[in-house]
Amino acid sequence: MKKQTSLLYGIHPVKEALESGHTIDKVWIIEGHLQGQLYELMGMFRNRGIIWKQVPAVKLNSLVNGNHQGIVISLSVVDFAKIENVVDMAYEMGEDPFILVLDGITDVRNFGAIARTASCSGIHGIVVPEVGSAPIGPDAMKTSAGALMHIPVCRTQSLHHTLKYLKNAGLRIIGTSEKTENLLFEQDLSGPLAIVMGSEDTGMEKETEKMCDDFVRIPISTRGVESLNVSVATGVVVYEVIRQRTK
Repeated sequence: MKKQTSLLYGIHPVKEALESGHTIDKVWIIEGHLQGQLYELMGMFRNRGIIWKQVPAVKLNSLVNGNHQGIVISLSVVDFAKIENVVDMAYEMGEDPFILVLDGITDVRNFGAIARTASCSGIHGIVVPEVGSAPIGPDAMKTSAGALMHIPVCRTQSLHHTLKYLKNAGLRIIGTSEKTENLLFEQDLSGPLAIVMGSEDTGMEKETEKMCDDFVRIPISTRGVESLNVSVATGVVVYEVIRQRTK
């Protein structure tokens, strides 16, 4: 497994990262009964609203080679934005907000490619959940060709609450699904909009589906493979929205 330069491990380096205000992307803590300084770190995470995941020691050993002391964190290469600020800014510029919501996109290369498309197309912001999303480290930055430096990324503890906010802010929530009869190119995708892309394997979560106002699907030939790569599918959907906005 390739080691990422954004990984920090050990109690004191992690504590210093917290105290210096670094943006933390992921936290892995060893399973078991936690005491002492490790327990204190968990309190610091809790106070800052940072979610951690408890994993077996073998997982931590696979992430780093040194003495991790039961904790490994990944530093984000971007500072996360607030979705409220992103939507407000779009309205202030006289534009219809266009938000991309990623539910269950865990592959770093797919995430980076999607961020590149989002930046090129002028999407106002990307929303990702804290749990179940790709780490935003050097690999994601490289795959995005630096696009992550130019587009706001909003991380949320609850996609349900974020989608509810977007609805209240006047955005329609459009999910992508192979099960719907609504073909992408036949739907009206104008106005304030949030597009939801789910995992290639399982699609979006049930709670996320319930928040969608409608669904669209990309037509797929019966003579080839059954589905598109999620980053390619995102590009198709996003540029259909752009086509309708600029025609």
